[in-house]
Amino acid sequence: MDLARTEVGPRKGAGRRGAAARLGLLTVPVAFFAVFFAWPVAAIVARGLHVDGAWRFGRLWDVLGQSDVRHVLWFTTWQALASTALTLLVALPGAYVLARLDFPGRQVVRAVVTVPFVLPTVVVGTAFLALVGRGGLLDELWGVRLDTTVWAILLAHVFFNYAVVVRTVGGLWAQLDPRQEEAARMLGASRLRAWRTVTLPALGPAVAAAALMVFLFTFTSFGVVQILGGPTFSTLEVEIYRQTSEIFDLSTAAVLTIVQFAAVGAILAVHAWTVRRRETSLRLVDAAGTARRPRGAGQWALLAGVLASIAVLLVLPLAVLVQRSLDAPGFAYYRALTRDDGNVFLVPSIDAVGNSLRYALAATAIAVTVGGLAAAALTRRDAGRLVRGFDALLMLPLGVSAVTVGFGFLIALDEPPLDLRTTWILVPLAQALVGVPFVVRTMLPVLRAVDQRLREAAAVLGASPWRVWREVDLPMVRRALLVAAGFAFAVSLGEFGATVFIARPDNPTLPVAVARLLGRAGELNYGQAMALSTILMVVCAVALLVLERLRTDRAGEF
Repeated sequence: MDLARTEVGPRKGAGRRGAAARLGLLTVPVAFFAVFFAWPVAAIVARGLHVDGAWRFGRLWDVLGQSDVRHVLWFTTWQALASTALTLLVALPGAYVLARLDFPGRQVVRAVVTVPFVLPTVVVGTAFLALVGRGGLLDELWGVRLDTTVWAILLAHVFFNYAVVVRTVGGLWAQLDPRQEEAARMLGASRLRAWRTVTLPALGPAVAAAALMVFLFTFTSFGVVQILGGPTFSTLEVEIYRQTSEIFDLSTAAVLTIVQFAAVGAILAVHAWTVRRRETSLRLVDAAGTARRPRGAGQWALLAGVLASIAVLLVLPLAVLVQRSLDAPGFAYYRALTRDDGNVFLVPSIDAVGNSLRYALAATAIAVTVGGLAAAALTRRDAGRLVRGFDALLMLPLGVSAVTVGFGFLIALDEPPLDLRTTWILVPLAQALVGVPFVVRTMLPVLRAVDQRLREAAAVLGASPWRVWREVDLPMVRRALLVAAGFAFAVSLGEFGATVFIARPDNPTLPVAVARLLGRAGELNYGQAMALSTILMVVCAVALLVLERLRTDRAGEF
């Protein structure tokens, strides 16, 4: 009996120390999000609704009653629904092909499919402008322009979110035991009925999770709509930018921010519910053993169709982008990037490359530190409600208006004790906000896969929480940590919504430089925008190739 007490006592003590350590790990992430996310967003909302010493909540109904605002809300919602449906229609066959069919070049196709997701939205918009805009490939060949129609926006959203469906649904599809469907076939079910009654219910939560993520990204779309929509189409994000930077109507911008915040909160709540459903018991097997060579004319035709759609929807826009950047002889557009005469910036445009790389590296360091601490604190599934609630809050920067965050930085961080408005660190801090959720979502599945008994044994033997992390967790999550850093670097490199407000003219980033060049008339400015977009695409693609080499099945899918 005494022996039992001596065994249970250390376990309870270790458990209490572990809980205290988890709360301690959350200190830095909570402080980071409070200061650099909650405060700026609250500052701009308060600036818009707190007038003459009083709160003007009636302004909410005044703004929502305007016909042009209702039109923006309607367009934002229905284009997001249409983009989500179109993405699922196009990408689900691709998810099946990459999950269940084994063919030469499969890994290359996986990398190609993922490239658009890590590309900045500015590059996506520029690529489709080169394809469907005035003087684009379709205009030259058949006299067809889509840049003044909603189809350009929908196709660009499919391009951008194709990988979300393939990774989310295909990742689970590859691990479903195919023998369950084969058993239904042996009992007399047709191929369609076996798929509908066995596979589809198992994939349902993954499809729902992918659809919600696509809807979230398209509902808050900014760069794509800003470039392709022009004055005709405007989402909530674009309208918030217009109200703050062009009209200077902070009251209307604050109302639109509240509306978007409420919508995003609802989307994330539903997404969290679908993710929990995905964690219910399914019969999963090693993904490497489920892919087979195509059999029969139907599967070969499906493979050919998917590869053709990838070539047209994903590869062609990027190829046209590169071709447009080389239109002028002697790499004239690239050489023009080194000149600063008559440029919209105070420095040559090529300086944006170095600026972006430096900012992205700093943002990656911040995101990995904050996200790593948060993931370590969220590791245990039996964490309290407060900790689980913070897990959901970590996703908010992906859905809340980046424009609001950027403008909030200028309002909230311009006086002591945090007067950062004129410092270079402001840009990496804004970029890190977007990178942290990717770090957490990449590291959390791997950390949860570590046997908790190893941590408890180390704690019982007297190891401090820091030593437990260094000796037990770190060796097992090293690759996931590198993958998380790669994702944070890629998304930081392409962040545009917040950076467009806070990047100084003498230190522009690549996305900001591309957008400013596209906003100026002249063939040379257009060509330079294409050249900078190509450079940004290549840098992101290289980062992705490194990720693919480091990726492990245990690193999880975002």
